[in-house]
Amino acid sequence: MPVPLEGLRVLDLSLGPVAGIATMVLGDFGAEVIKVEPPGGDPFRSLANAPMWLRGKASVTLDLSNADARAEALRLAQAADVVVTTLSAAQSERLGVGDDVLRAARPELVICRVSGWGPQGPYAGYAGYEGLVAAKSGRMMAFSGVVEREGPGYAAVQAGSHATAMSAVAGIVAALFERETSGAGQVVETSLLQGMLPYDLLALLRSQLIRRRPELFENDPMLAGGRTPTLNYHPLPAGDGQWLQMGNLLQHLFDNYLVASDLSDVLGDERYDGAPANWPPEVREPFRDRMFRHMQTRTAAEWMAIYVEHGGVAATEYRTTQAAMDDPDLILNGHVAEHDHAELGRVRQLGVLARLTETPGTVGAPAHAAGAETASVAKLWAAPRAERPAGPGHSGRPPLEGVTIVEFATIIATPLGVSMLGDLGARVIKVEPIGGDPYRALGLLGMMAAKTNASKQSIGVDLKSAEGQAIVHGLVARANAVVHNYRPGVPERLGIGYEQCRALRPDIVYVGVNGYGPSGPGAHRPSTHPIPGAGLGGALMQAGAGALDVMPESLDGLRAVAWKLFRANEANPDPNTSVVVAASTMLALYAQKRFGVGQQVFLDMFGANAWANADDFVQYAGKPVRMEPDAQLHGLCAAYRLYRAKEGWVFVAAPGDAEFVRLAEGLERPWIAADRRFATAEARAGHDDELAHALSGVLAARTADEWEAALAPHGIGVVRADGPMPGDFWADDPHVAANRFTRTVEHARYGESLRWGTSAHFAGSPETPGPGCLGGDHTRELLREIGYGEAGIEGLYARGVVWSEDVGRI
Repeated sequence: MPVPLEGLRVLDLSLGPVAGIATMVLGDFGAEVIKVEPPGGDPFRSLANAPMWLRGKASVTLDLSNADARAEALRLAQAADVVVTTLSAAQSERLGVGDDVLRAARPELVICRVSGWGPQGPYAGYAGYEGLVAAKSGRMMAFSGVVEREGPGYAAVQAGSHATAMSAVAGIVAALFERETSGAGQVVETSLLQGMLPYDLLALLRSQLIRRRPELFENDPMLAGGRTPTLNYHPLPAGDGQWLQMGNLLQHLFDNYLVASDLSDVLGDERYDGAPANWPPEVREPFRDRMFRHMQTRTAAEWMAIYVEHGGVAATEYRTTQAAMDDPDLILNGHVAEHDHAELGRVRQLGVLARLTETPGTVGAPAHAAGAETASVAKLWAAPRAERPAGPGHSGRPPLEGVTIVEFATIIATPLGVSMLGDLGARVIKVEPIGGDPYRALGLLGMMAAKTNASKQSIGVDLKSAEGQAIVHGLVARANAVVHNYRPGVPERLGIGYEQCRALRPDIVYVGVNGYGPSGPGAHRPSTHPIPGAGLGGALMQAGAGALDVMPESLDGLRAVAWKLFRANEANPDPNTSVVVAASTMLALYAQKRFGVGQQVFLDMFGANAWANADDFVQYAGKPVRMEPDAQLHGLCAAYRLYRAKEGWVFVAAPGDAEFVRLAEGLERPWIAADRRFATAEARAGHDDELAHALSGVLAARTADEWEAALAPHGIGVVRADGPMPGDFWADDPHVAANRFTRTVEHARYGESLRWGTSAHFAGSPETPGPGCLGGDHTRELLREIGYGEAGIEGLYARGVVWSEDVGRI
């Protein structure tokens, strides 16, 4: 079998796990990867998950300030197809490995630069830790209120790192895809700040509309606050002290929960008609209390056995990431892999990103020691490369121009992932049921669905009818890929199963996304974002240390814990999946273009969220315990946490010894770094409370803005953490505008407005993201395209076979 990236070479000039995970994925799917490390090795090798993201790579140590070593690095780059770097453009140029130098010798070279903040703007020189980016962009303010204190809350799941790694994979493969036609390489840029964009599902648009039409938001439930979870997404305690998370967003799923839990008597009571959110408080709150008490009549295992047997209830246990590694769905779907490491023994770790049936990836060989291949570096890639035929050059169009994707997907995770491919130039046709994707009906003014339907066309079709299936067959026959999020068996009943689509287009890429994967006991079970949030360890970590150590006896106590878990279990599992959808589909599209091969691609929310928890999804003897936030969600340790300033809050990130010295000097307290208790990372770990107390006193002397202005521009890791909320940050911040992290579009409902930017920027084939589509607003156009006349189209509308949403401009 071919592999998508076989025969390609990747030179990894990066440091750390973000770009390191990206190059790991490229290696898993066939690329030959050489990692160039500084003398002494990548300083991030000390991380617990380094044996995983270093897998499948040869390692050479080269001091790029040395002319001979630099010449060797240049030779390797000139033999490569891709160079991945965390050096800025200016740093690369100073070291003699600048973009112009590399591409002058090899014009077909793709260079991917991964940074903290993007290449320009006022924050370009800030230290590039995820905590700093999350604090500055308002993400930590979004966790305000999870614990009982004022101010921002530490963002525990390294979601930005995950999204940035996946964006690098998708961006690199998209550039290679475009190179197959143009013959030219280019520079691809992505950053941790761009990695935060997928996690703002609503706020940017909402901020703009509140300013434009404040009267429309007078009764907005998001402004009303509240201290109770929705009944659909409720955390609930079982009788053995284990907490369960419900994820029954849609009405039929909540009804399934009531039936399976022996609470179905309310289904015959008119007081409980409709969605639980619409029940009056005098009905809803007693029922909440009933749920708390009723769920304690069985153990968590007993409840889960009932729900699995029922098959239609979205529920899971709260657990750690380490415990999740024994989950049968994760194991049976290939998300847990094992190999023997020369020093560590047996290592359990992430499997390949997705299952591509005809061009499968393989977990790379165990990580090499730093510099293991340095002595033989002259022999690496010494054979001359075969000449690539010259191409016409870049067309000036987006990298996925000419690709058509037909999407059959609802809610967030899968539609958002496909939108990311639409942003890169693919033509995406979203097929919606009559009445539209259910997500369109959620939230005020249709805002919830604006992002998940960006860069798409929409057609409304009754897939249960023969006429409707004939319409979508006409679309599929012209497509490169089909992407759906149905449970197994449903596509076949609707006439869009893999074999049915392959009969229409033999080389079709057919991507199926579900909750648990197709091969385990959860294959047919539903899932929504709180399920992988609880089941993969992210939500429990976000709740802070000791959140579930004691089971409250009172209903008020249970309500308080449930609220904390509900707030901690935010929506990141959906975008965590979306970025994997984009990267995995891109790998399959590239295989289609290179080899003419179609195939099925399987991925799921559980597996994608294992990747989002990649910092702890690894096991071996002696592995360090995962660092988790304190009970008050300040952060991980004294050198990586939130502090209250004289006015406002700051986030400090200086975990390394050299960084800590610079921090102490910037604070005008050099004695702190000289103190033997704080002089090394090991010493600081043993005196963490003392260091936090010392830094608290120093940082309280000046305002948050003053500290950031004094330190951050010099690369010292201190930023204000309680600035604008995410929506206002993305709308107003000059750094965002300088890097084109938002774009102005004309939306059919919202008019001229800012939308979220793309996951990566392309120098040679610039991306052109579009506005969100309304339900069925391209129905007539698409029907004409596949051969329907006006009379036939009117007949389809009259018979209810097709549908279009009424457009109401705001």
